[in-house]
Amino acid sequence: MRIEYDRDTCIGMFQCVAEWDGFEADEDAGKAILVDGEEREESTAARGDADREGTTVVREIPDDAELDAKFAARACPVDAIAVYDDGERIIP
Repeated sequence: MRIEYDRDTCIGMFQCVAEWDGFEADEDAGKAILVDGEEREESTAARGDADREGTTVVREIPDDAELDAKFAARACPVDAIAVYDDGERIIP
């Protein structure tokens, strides 16, 4: 299971930080940080915004943290967090 976090979409409400310690608050930037995540540049054309590039941060979710990671994704008010299981997007 993996989690993907779109830092550009994040609005800094930090609900994800309260739900899972895999996220930390970067109050200076007003964004959450996905701890131990790897940045991946991507085109946002798939989301209907072909004119801009976005930064997605990706990491594998430890087996013992799957429930908390899912709660973190569900808590995000702007759907900046997605959870995938075997390549299938399960949240949101």
